[in-house]
Amino acid sequence: MTVVVRPLESADVPAVLAMDNAAVPAVTPLDRKELGELVALASLAVVAETEPGEPAGFLIAMDPGVDYGSENYRWFQARSDSFVYVDRIVVADGHRGTGVGRALYDAAFARAREFGRSEVACEVNVRPANPESLAFHARLGFERLEEQETKGGAYRVALLAARLPGAR
Repeated sequence: MTVVVRPLESADVPAVLAMDNAAVPAVTPLDRKELGELVALASLAVVAETEPGEPAGFLIAMDPGVDYGSENYRWFQARSDSFVYVDRIVVADGHRGTGVGRALYDAAFARAREFGRSEVACEVNVRPANPESLAFHARLGFERLEEQETKGGAYRVALLAARLPGAR
């Protein structure tokens, strides 16, 4: 199966919102305004397609130095200035295990390499549990750095990072 990763466009918004909200509680819900705010902050906002015009997944990532209120982003920002932070990645039901998630992360790693970043960072829920995502990230080389409570204790996340080969 061929997976094509391309920039997220306004025509993708309904599909992206549907994917995101179908993935709750693995990710937090989004509305159109919140998605627009995330994309405006993002250094990378992409969708993956296996069929033209039909997004099968999406990824939104930020560079260091963004004025973003996420507790998880702020944790990484306090730790380093050499990362690409994946705020959210969602692969639609029926497309998991097909290479869509890996293709989306390939785009994040390419962004990190292009701008000389040392790692790609993200978080994955441990409460509510998301063992499939933790296993997927481990296969991609992500290591657990720490855990923290977020959203007033509603979530507990594992803060993960994957170093780029040769990074200092």
